[in-house]
Amino acid sequence: MVQLDEKLESILAEVIKRNQGEPEFHQAVREVLESLGRVVAKRPDFADDALIERICEPERQIIFRVPWIDDKNQVRINRAFRVQFNSALGPYKGGIRFHPSVNVGIIKFLGFEQTFKNALTGMPIGGGKGGSDFDPKGKSDREIMRFCQSFMTELHRHIGEYTDVPAGDIGVGGREIGYMFGQYKRLTNRYEAGVLTGKALFYGGSRARTEATGYGNTYFVQSMLATKGTSFDGKKVVVSGSGNVAIYTLEKVRSFGGTVVAMSDSSGYIVDENGIDQELIQEIKEVRRARISEYLRIKGEGKGVYFVKAGDGTIWDVACDVAMPSATQNELTGKDARALVKNGVIAVGEGANMPSTPDAIRIFQEAGVMFAPGKAANAGGVATSALEMQQNASRDSWSFAQTEARLAAIMGSIHDNCAATAEEYGAPGDYVLGANIAGFVRVAEAMRALGVI
Repeated sequence: MVQLDEKLESILAEVIKRNQGEPEFHQAVREVLESLGRVVAKRPDFADDALIERICEPERQIIFRVPWIDDKNQVRINRAFRVQFNSALGPYKGGIRFHPSVNVGIIKFLGFEQTFKNALTGMPIGGGKGGSDFDPKGKSDREIMRFCQSFMTELHRHIGEYTDVPAGDIGVGGREIGYMFGQYKRLTNRYEAGVLTGKALFYGGSRARTEATGYGNTYFVQSMLATKGTSFDGKKVVVSGSGNVAIYTLEKVRSFGGTVVAMSDSSGYIVDENGIDQELIQEIKEVRRARISEYLRIKGEGKGVYFVKAGDGTIWDVACDVAMPSATQNELTGKDARALVKNGVIAVGEGANMPSTPDAIRIFQEAGVMFAPGKAANAGGVATSALEMQQNASRDSWSFAQTEARLAAIMGSIHDNCAATAEEYGAPGDYVLGANIAGFVRVAEAMRALGVI
């Protein structure tokens, strides 16, 4: 573990004291502060006026109940959150997550990460995050609609295209966004398309938004590989998860000549040594809404295809050249990192938010593995959300090719900014440090310009 500068150590201690029982938030703050010692040494003015302390404190935290009626006519109650973390660069921007694990600490960690991720895009958007402990799995469309309407009945008071612009995240896709947008329109009597992103194309959505996070991570890793004179071409790749991020990572890796040999869900992981069949995965996950083990049943055992149940191993036991964790936070541990290094991994790109533990990151860096942190590598999703906001504001619609070209340019710029910042601060090739410092400096400069507010 990196020894923090004395001033930063006291800031971290205060964050832990004020936010007890929130380990993910503590982890996210520590990871950023570990990079800032070099900044404070070079620019001591950034320690003035409690600037760093203010960056670590959300501007607003909203907690509310969501009552709804299930198909058995029973009243159910869930808890929901919106953490509006930082608006120095623009309206709060960040997804809504529906998952049983959601609590205020997880939403705060995601909002904190989002602040720097959004800054790295160069777009005029601040950082926020929201969600609920509601589990959409096993619920009917009507139940999900009633929940989303009740959720938006409270949330609509706190959002707006110039205030806070939510999007989707785990458990929240186009269906849920549609139900929430409909309720927002009903309550406000305004067709404010820019208030939510991730909408369907026929009412203001952006082409390539579904693909953006997976594509963006792949673009970033391709740029990172290029610094070592190589590419995805001919590489074996392991991608955890099987949602949109993982599926479109698979698609873009394949277009670059790589082969994704394993994917996963909470039930376990599937290996297909000839390359995962994207069309089959999409049918299983998007049409049948089934477990990934269905892949084996349909494809048939043998010919390099097999399934490993959760608990009998992890997807990171599969040998690969590039690993792309794209499921959830802290899914890739130090033990997993050692297995990947032993099996010859050369690069890791985080498609999820903070999917690698601090121990895993240290092991990768000590082994010389190229490592792309999520706040940089998976910024493609929010960048394309900002492009959707831009199209909504101008009453315009872009083609898929236009949107993807903008995405590719943004991800190339993020990569180059992180690499140049790491070089400037004496740590060439350290994308974690580069991303943290580049994001922090942009937010800090804006906060300082706006005064103590």
